[in-house]
Amino acid sequence: MPLTRRRFMAISAAALAASGPAHGAPIHQWRGVALGADASITLAHDDAPAIVDRALREIARLERVFSLHDAGSALALLNAAGRLDAPPFELLECLGIAGTVHAATGGRFDPTIQPLWALYAQALSQGALPAATEVSDRLRQVGWRRVGYAPAAVSLEPGMALSLNGIAQGYIADKVADLLRAEGLRDVLVNTGEFAAIGGDPRGGGWPVSLRAGAEVIPDALRLQDAALASSAPHAITFDEAGRVSHVLDPHSGQPAAARWRLITLRAPRAALADALSTACCLMDRGTIETTLARFSGVDLVRAIAV
Repeated sequence: MPLTRRRFMAISAAALAASGPAHGAPIHQWRGVALGADASITLAHDDAPAIVDRALREIARLERVFSLHDAGSALALLNAAGRLDAPPFELLECLGIAGTVHAATGGRFDPTIQPLWALYAQALSQGALPAATEVSDRLRQVGWRRVGYAPAAVSLEPGMALSLNGIAQGYIADKVADLLRAEGLRDVLVNTGEFAAIGGDPRGGGWPVSLRAGAEVIPDALRLQDAALASSAPHAITFDEAGRVSHVLDPHSGQPAAARWRLITLRAPRAALADALSTACCLMDRGTIETTLARFSGVDLVRAIAV
């Protein structure tokens, strides 16, 4: 069975009361899965089921762009052939964001990590770490600067492959929120593994969000309003049953993230940006995190919980 990005949500909406605003529709919440993560859409609207249906169609469309496990997705076709002509706009836009975060994080965020990730997954499924020579060989297939992307085509050098798992969930949250915002909707919380809030809680204030790091739950840790939130937990998913080998890999050394952070949570104007940055922050110390985030307007560190 392929590993998903998370076995459990690092961030989750706080429990919502069954009743809605004092004068208005009751709160409606859909729950499901998107790109392997728990997902939900929460709003108070008389037409909520139809609105959710439109949002789910958008999620399904975008999964056909970004899924690693759908052989017909744009990303899977690119990885299989090393080239994708006339790529979807969404793939190009997401790659552009990835490139910006790659540069700002000193290369710590690098979607070309997929061949190395596959090596660890295969080796640990057999109970052993990959050999140093195997890691070194796979690192030769990692390197963002060797990805070409333009409206005509996206191209990879031989042996390379992309994983957008560190950004696609946030990107999809943004796109669903954009769709609903364009319809004039307010006070909707979109969760596709990361959060995008249109407005706030229809009962008043921002949407209540709880943070979870392993067994620790911080209830109502913040209120999210007209912003996005993303969280990464380096050891929330591990390649080994003992929980020691993080799924977050350093694209420079080829080694799993050190046991430094249990949870990194960022707030930003867009979920894709928060998603990619939170992934990269797993490989940084506190000072480097703060210096990196200062390069982006409106991005702040909500919580960094050390091991």
